[in-house]
Amino acid sequence: MSKNSQHVVSNSKGGWDVKKSGSERASKHFDTQSEAVEWAKDVAKNQKSELYVHGKDGKIREKNSYGNDPHPPKG
Repeated sequence: MSKNSQHVVSNSKGGWDVKKSGSERASKHFDTQSEAVEWAKDVAKNQKSELYVHGKDGKIREKNSYGNDPHPPKG
């Protein structure tokens, strides 16, 4: 996992946080997961990094690469 990757995670106080990989503190807090994903997607695109969307259970449910894919699709 890249240290610049962005993670959308559930916040224990309610809502959703966007955190940079390895960071304790959130970059930004949102009321809904969809708002957090949209903002994190823009950050990941700007940094050409990975985006991981976690479910409420903490498990990764979606992963996207924006310019730093070690295994890009053929064709």
